[in-house]
Amino acid sequence: MTQQGAALQNYNNELVKCIEELCQKREELCRQIQQEEEEKQRLQNEVRQLTEKLARVNENLARKIASRNEFDRTIAETEAAYLKILESSQTLLSVLKREAGNLTKAAAPEQRSNGGKDS
Repeated sequence: MTQQGAALQNYNNELVKCIEELCQKREELCRQIQQEEEEKQRLQNEVRQLTEKLARVNENLARKIASRNEFDRTIAETEAAYLKILESSQTLLSVLKREAGNLTKAAAPEQRSNGGKDS
């Protein structure tokens, strides 16, 4: 009976030792879980912040692209209007030169017909 009691005591000691080891492993696992949950929370916060920052950048970019498009439109319209002004100026200059030439021709015979007798 003593031998059986010793074996039982031995088994009991081993069983307690195994339970303690399992508890230690569980505690280590709980610590790792806690660390990973904290890491997960940190990463989720970073993702949220980056998502908000990306949204702000996209909004700013959209506004700037719209402004650039407005600049492009205004520049194109202004250049087109300026070309029309140049063409009109060219036409006006041609008409003015032609009329000045006609007036000069028209005035020249009058001076000859007076023969310089105006003085």
